[in-house]
Amino acid sequence: MSHDTTKEMVRQKYTEIAAQDKDTNAASCCGAGGCSTEVYNIMSDDYAAIEGYHPDADLGLGCGLPTQFAGIKPGDTVIDLGSGAGNDCFVARHETGENGKVIGIDFTPAMIERARANAETRGFNNVEFRQGDIENMPVTSNVADVVVSNCVLNLVPNKDGVFKEVFRVLKAGGHFSISDIVLEGALPAEIREAAEMYAGCVSGAIQKSEYLQLIENNGFTGIKIQKEKKITIPDDILSGYLTPEQLHTFKNSQTGIFSITVYAQKPAEAPCCAPGCCN
Repeated sequence: MSHDTTKEMVRQKYTEIAAQDKDTNAASCCGAGGCSTEVYNIMSDDYAAIEGYHPDADLGLGCGLPTQFAGIKPGDTVIDLGSGAGNDCFVARHETGENGKVIGIDFTPAMIERARANAETRGFNNVEFRQGDIENMPVTSNVADVVVSNCVLNLVPNKDGVFKEVFRVLKAGGHFSISDIVLEGALPAEIREAAEMYAGCVSGAIQKSEYLQLIENNGFTGIKIQKEKKITIPDDILSGYLTPEQLHTFKNSQTGIFSITVYAQKPAEAPCCAPGCCN
């Protein structure tokens, strides 16, 4: 699929998801399709013990707990990329307090509408949701202390462009904590080319080494993996895309699908502009 076709497919799919509840999403691959008879959410971690968690803002679309690792301090300005119904924004708001600010950015108008309604219900005046593309954020430069994101960059064809934008919007010395899906080894072509598996956060994932290299190439330092877990997709989902022989080959291959939560920092003494332009 072309860049624009992919983005439109994601927009349409997540418009559908915005109207669903968590229980519906929990039976699918990252909430986006390929319903499984093994009813549990394949990707997401449990937010139940996280302070500031509001269950009705959780659509079960994440693959980690980035706000748990983000080191958010009172008074911080936090940006959440792909904010959905507001789940991670509300957790971040608990950490940053009434004197901080949280900005959620989402590509899908239906998600923005749902998130704004959730914020209004709770009277959260310092949580704002902006519709926009995280490859071109509707945010001024050098404004954020912390950027978080939960299982979103794998949906974006231009991941390099997103990391450039994250670098731009962070203050010098600011940092991000991002949960995402990455690969070790090659997915079968049938999975890579399936739109539902792309919207389900799998076929849009790139190699773990490539992902970490993109972060380094964009000028970030102190890169570390804060959490990693292997993702196992049930056979009844995979069999919708693979023949029995292909499924057997895939399950016995060295290919791994992982959820990682990655931390990195924008240097305190930041370059005058984008990395490399001052040479």
